[in-house]
Amino acid sequence: MNVKKRIAVTGLGTINALAKNISGFTKALQEGVCGIGPLNLFDTREFRTKNGGQIKDFIPRDYIPSQYSLKRMSRADQFSFAAALEALRDAGLYPVPAQLKEEMGVAIGGGSGGLFEAENFYSDLLKKGSSRSRFSALSSVYCASSADRIISAFGLAGPKTTFMTACSAGGTALGYARDLLAENHASIMLAGGVEPMCRITYAAFNALQSVEPDVCRPFDRDRAGLSLGEAAAIMVLEPLDEALARGAKVYAEILGYGISCDSFHMTAPDEKASGAVRSMQAALKDADLSLDDIDYINAHGTATPVNDLTETKAIKEVFGRRAYKIPVSSTKSMHAHTLGASGALEGIVSVLALQNGFIPPTINYLNQDPLCDLDYVTEGMRKANLRAVLSNSFAFGGNNTTVIFGKYSERGARNG
Repeated sequence: MNVKKRIAVTGLGTINALAKNISGFTKALQEGVCGIGPLNLFDTREFRTKNGGQIKDFIPRDYIPSQYSLKRMSRADQFSFAAALEALRDAGLYPVPAQLKEEMGVAIGGGSGGLFEAENFYSDLLKKGSSRSRFSALSSVYCASSADRIISAFGLAGPKTTFMTACSAGGTALGYARDLLAENHASIMLAGGVEPMCRITYAAFNALQSVEPDVCRPFDRDRAGLSLGEAAAIMVLEPLDEALARGAKVYAEILGYGISCDSFHMTAPDEKASGAVRSMQAALKDADLSLDDIDYINAHGTATPVNDLTETKAIKEVFGRRAYKIPVSSTKSMHAHTLGASGALEGIVSVLALQNGFIPPTINYLNQDPLCDLDYVTEGMRKANLRAVLSNSFAFGGNNTTVIFGKYSERGARNG
């Protein structure tokens, strides 16, 4: 009989609109802070919205030591590198031990990495002409460079993969890293996601009229769209037995994950919610959990009219009558929708909720939608002793990923 290898989360790192480290992020989640506000990264005068979850006052050298070159690092590269450093330090793995480098890998989800720099280069080209423009600036203009920077700087020789499945990319990276560890293709993985703000993405969502002019209001009757944000979120994952053997702190376990595709529309979710349903069901099966084991759902919760209704419908179909007893929240109401980073960032939210015994709130909620009638935790942070948290990421192209995290002590007692 094959026993599934248990995979632990032993390090966390993040930079986002709410905070530039894990301790600050935890506090902001518990206090229901809103990180959505006016952007100053680029000119927003011609857009429907002027707001977003921008990372402001980021000075790279405050987070990245001088021995690592910042030359040709994109905004995304800097965010993800800083988050990876925090995660490694948190896991007690910095500097990376020489004996671990050969089997340590990186899996990153993203999408717009390097586009901000490409936009700035093109603007410079139009103003100055080709003879006076720095074409070397284009060397960082590709999404995969963030994983490249991390693995090269630390001399890692394990698996390296970049996922571009839109808003599910970060969650998919976590699931893929879990599989690599479970199948002995790596000994430790840095996994997560990164997404920078850029004009192209901001303009595209404005053109789709899927953004909220003010701040997003997930599951609210008067919700009018999402708020775009940027973030980096990195976890250190490793087999539980090996983590315990080296005396590592264990935040939680990745119990399972599921992936599905809607095969419906490039930007709209299947209104029958079939893909979302299958993603959650696959994650529950992979984790070998019952419906009663899930204590909190970190919703995709984008605050678009169709998405919130579809996800609510999917939760009801999967959990039946118990759906009304499971607290649900969308932390995008605080840190905004970070696209390719969102699955990883909300994975960190899920782990922090398990570790610290709380359910983060859905803020900005004013009016109940009779069709969205679950327990969306709108009254502020709720204390709770959580055993397992289910986190959804439903992306453009019908790319769905669900990851389930479990509390280490509870899981150990159940298996013991």
